[in-house]
Amino acid sequence: MTAPATLAPAPPPAHYPDSDGQPMADNTHQFDWISLLKWNAEAQYRDNPSVFVAGDHLIYPVEGDAVTRQAPDVYVAFGRPKGHRGSYRVWEEGGLFPQVIFEVWSPSNRRQEMDDKRDFYERYGAEEYYVVYPEFPAHLEGWREDGGRFVRVVDMNGYVSPRLGWRFQVVKGFLSLLSRVGEPLKKPDEIAAERDAAVLRAERLAARLRELGVDPDAI
Repeated sequence: MTAPATLAPAPPPAHYPDSDGQPMADNTHQFDWISLLKWNAEAQYRDNPSVFVAGDHLIYPVEGDAVTRQAPDVYVAFGRPKGHRGSYRVWEEGGLFPQVIFEVWSPSNRRQEMDDKRDFYERYGAEEYYVVYPEFPAHLEGWREDGGRFVRVVDMNGYVSPRLGWRFQVVKGFLSLLSRVGEPLKKPDEIAAERDAAVLRAERLAARLRELGVDPDAI
């Protein structure tokens, strides 16, 4: 009599860590640029519930594979809802890989590492990939998807991101990015300073109206 076959136990479910143990940035300059890109992308799409923006956040493209992963400095995923995630697991995100990827060069980066990252983003479906070199003299590298492959952008100075509408500029060795309405991307302290100046102007106008016997609250 043949003994019944014994079924092999099912493998344990894959564990997808939320951190790769690597620092977000090597220095304050790199961190400022990562933050600038993330904050402005979030601000641009704050009213769009179907655009998710993240920074230093692991992407897992293959279900069951916890080794194949990258944590871009900043990425933008169109067609995905906002909300907190431990990691971005493509199979749980409708199969959508983030379309726009930014990496900000740091002193610890190596060329082979950056090439491997580009290959990863190309393989799994990114549409735009940018490497920002913020140290003086600053420069940029960019690739866009064409027929399933990355094509390098020959001249990034003046190039406009198809998805974001941002324009990249390098003038006299200094890098700037312009929003889709043509204004430079701003840091929170710059936004706060503009807001405070606007409040001060409004207060001065209200005071002047009161001097003229006009109630500003009634206007």
